[in-house]
Amino acid sequence: MRYSPNLLEEIQRRTDIVQLVGKRVKLARKGQAFWGCCPFHKEKSASFKVENARRTYKCFGCGKGGDAFRWLMEIEGLTFPEAVERLAGEAGVELPKWSAEDEAREEKKKSLYDVIEAACIFYETQLREPAGRAARDYLAARGLNEAAAKRFRLGFAPAGHNALIEHLKTKNVTMDDMFAAGLARPADGERGARDFFYNRVMFPIADGRGRIIAFGARALEADAKPKYINTGETALFSKGHLLYNFASARPAALKAQSIVVAEGYMDVIALVRAGFEAAVAPLGTALTEDQLGLLWRVAPEPILSFDGDEAGLRAAHRAARLALPLLKPGTSLRFVFLPSGEDPDSFIAGQGAAAMKKLLDEAEPLSKVLWRVETEGKDFSTPERRAGLERALADVVAAISDARIADYYRRDFEQQVFETFKRRAPRPQNRVAQPRERPFRGRGEQGRFPATPVETVSAAVKASLLARSSRTGPRHVKEMELAACLLKDPEIAVRQGEILASLPFSDRSLDTLRHELLNLAASGFRLENRGLENHLVVRGMAELVARLNAGRGGGGDVGPSDVSFLGGADAEDTEARFLRAAAQLREMAELEPERQRAAERHKNEATEESWAEYHRLREFPND
Repeated sequence: MRYSPNLLEEIQRRTDIVQLVGKRVKLARKGQAFWGCCPFHKEKSASFKVENARRTYKCFGCGKGGDAFRWLMEIEGLTFPEAVERLAGEAGVELPKWSAEDEAREEKKKSLYDVIEAACIFYETQLREPAGRAARDYLAARGLNEAAAKRFRLGFAPAGHNALIEHLKTKNVTMDDMFAAGLARPADGERGARDFFYNRVMFPIADGRGRIIAFGARALEADAKPKYINTGETALFSKGHLLYNFASARPAALKAQSIVVAEGYMDVIALVRAGFEAAVAPLGTALTEDQLGLLWRVAPEPILSFDGDEAGLRAAHRAARLALPLLKPGTSLRFVFLPSGEDPDSFIAGQGAAAMKKLLDEAEPLSKVLWRVETEGKDFSTPERRAGLERALADVVAAISDARIADYYRRDFEQQVFETFKRRAPRPQNRVAQPRERPFRGRGEQGRFPATPVETVSAAVKASLLARSSRTGPRHVKEMELAACLLKDPEIAVRQGEILASLPFSDRSLDTLRHELLNLAASGFRLENRGLENHLVVRGMAELVARLNAGRGGGGDVGPSDVSFLGGADAEDTEARFLRAAAQLREMAELEPERQRAAERHKNEATEESWAEYHRLREFPND
């Protein structure tokens, strides 16, 4: 049901959020707030703040934050209504009564829980009866003993067509309730009402609170079709919204910040028995958005396990494409591909838990799997096929909703294309320069940079650019120094292509320059300083050229202390300066998040300690 803002406000007012969070995080008072190490990511210094005055928590490192309801949703994987009910109960706030229709519907659901629980007990009992011998033999053949059967509440549906119906009648359960619970089929034609499940091994399916709400069932006959069936859609059960074993796996997943998704019930049971408590499975269908939401509620990067054959790769691709629009910073998927013909159950039985752990520890990231899907086993021997690959990868990036993540994927794919196809491309040998050649217009044309300018930058444009260049800072200056090195010796893009591709440029125009140079280098053209500036102007980078030239003159974005040496230095000196500046820029980028946290902490605390820490981190690497 929906809760009024006033009710939610009253629950929060009566909730001590410091005490609530303090059950999970060691907090220390600093001023009016409490600080501790964030439970959502690993850190050495406390950047996690909790305030009763604001009734909120906030991590200045990873950005997670919210109110008491959000805390329970994040840390325990509860739904919003579950969090409201929990806090209302603890705060002594009475939730409003539902309407008569709501109450009737809820009472009906409660009665169905009881009906399904009675059916579960019946199936468990039948497994131990003489009629359950075949089911016990099947489980024993799969390595499951009686203790395992009890732990997972496994059962057996007898071979007759009305054994459960007759049993539930003795418990005063009506046929309507049996139909509503998905335990019986209504009469049709000449056939009377009959059990939904018969002659099958039964796997109880629980909801998020651990209540049995449905069943999965495996046929014992070798030729039975389908081999597995589930309870149909009911008021309690919708297979696309739940995961097998989720209620039991949730605590372990929250603690380990990891969860494994297998394909079947037996796989989950094998994983749990091998020590991987946080293991779940979809309910006979491909992964859904709702199931992904459940997984991300308890772990930032769930591990999906698939067979290592072509079908497994296709299934992984479906899951990967489903996740793309839903990705958020720090939230993704990882993948494990088992040897062909193996599943977690058989692999653990044959290789042991240690081998399974090794596979899980080496799980592949989402980006690598997407690359594999588009490239593995495919022929890229022609330019058209390679262009088709780039288009397919662009479609992958376009499916990502988060702009920042999409940009990182784009860069990652471009670098992989460069490393795989372009870096190894043969460069023309013994080319003879012609006195007048066409300007280079793109990767597909054969030409060199023009010997004569095709466009110049006016003094007015330079002046306006210099006026804009007041945004200087140590990191920006270092990035411009790198760009100046590249302009002085463009062949650095060939010799140091891998380093150039990985530089963490924050300036978008420098990122564009980087990709332009890498594309030119990959095309096999000789990169020369003479004419490069004019080519960049033609490609729409006149402003960047003006900024770099202005800096070399002693003003603008790049000061003389950074690039004044470039005018007379030889290529070897320029490349050495480039490599040193690249290392310094990477160090600056790595320190940036910690520097921002220190600034925020000082803003909130204003203590001598936070002041010293802030200024220590402001000192960038020196030349």
